Amino acid sequence: MGIDTAKVGIMGFSAGGHLAATAGTHFGRPDLADSTGANLRPDFLLLVNPVISFTDSIGHIGSRNNLLGASPSQELIRWFSNELQVTDNTPPAFLVHAGDDTVVDEKNSLLFYQALRAHRVPGSLHIYQKGEHGFLKDLGFAEWFGRCLFWMKQAGWM
Repeated sequence: MGIDTAKVGIMGFSAGGHLAATAGTHFGRPDLADSTGANLRPDFLLLVNPVISFTDSIGHIGSRNNLLGASPSQELIRWFSNELQVTDNTPPAFLVHAGDDTVVDEKNSLLFYQALRAHRVPGSLHIYQKGEHGFLKDLGFAEWFGRCLFWMKQAGWM
């Protein structure tokens, strides 16, 4: 089975969305030396109900504390608030969120999308009225994932 190395993306849900968004915004600044010269930039991001921000106003504080500890510096909070780390080289992203998510505020997806737009990075944002965290009610997987597949086909990744 052949894998096109120019069509490799990363998908993350919730805290995994933070990991995926971090891969898409911090790839040029790896913490580990890479002697192979591998391309660490994902070609696209699929972010579902993602934790994007670690700021006090919209960030998921539990995720922040798990990653950075109970008393992180403002510098670390800013560094891992991925809406503040988007550049012109951030990969295109598909974001989906539920407006009634009581675990991760949908503003995480909205602010990341706005940052993408400010840098002219292609993106697609879908905020559904209902679905809670993880789309466990009212909205089936097929609905949002169908839109995701359409986006991927339209961009030429499938």
